[in-house]
Amino acid sequence: VQLQASGGGLVQPGGSLRLSCVASGSTFSDYAMSWFRQAPGKEREGVSCISNSDDIEYYSDSLKGRFATSRDNAKNTLYLQMDSLEPEDTALYYCAASAYCSPIHYGMQYWGKGTQVTVSS
Repeated sequence: VQLQASGGGLVQPGGSLRLSCVASGSTFSDYAMSWFRQAPGKEREGVSCISNSDDIEYYSDSLKGRFATSRDNAKNTLYLQMDSLEPEDTALYYCAASAYCSPIHYGMQYWGKGTQVTVSS
């Protein structure tokens, strides 16, 4: 599976961004799809996951209500809607595919290149 993430950018605190991740090369609907992020000097951390049966998990209470994950299997695309962004959300955001959801990055089978999100005034 090849994954291509896009949609990052510079946004002011309180702003919104929507990230997309387009998959190719395999049956997208078979996979659980995840978002991870990595801030400078920190470990890569799980953001969210949507399973192949559309069960959704968010891996931090601080993200619930601000971030929303969805997928469109017809378009082979994973989304991350990010609202009320905070400077602490600044990171390189990655999408990943796996058989099952997991907040652990080494459990992922395929990775896309990251897209940078910077939240700053």
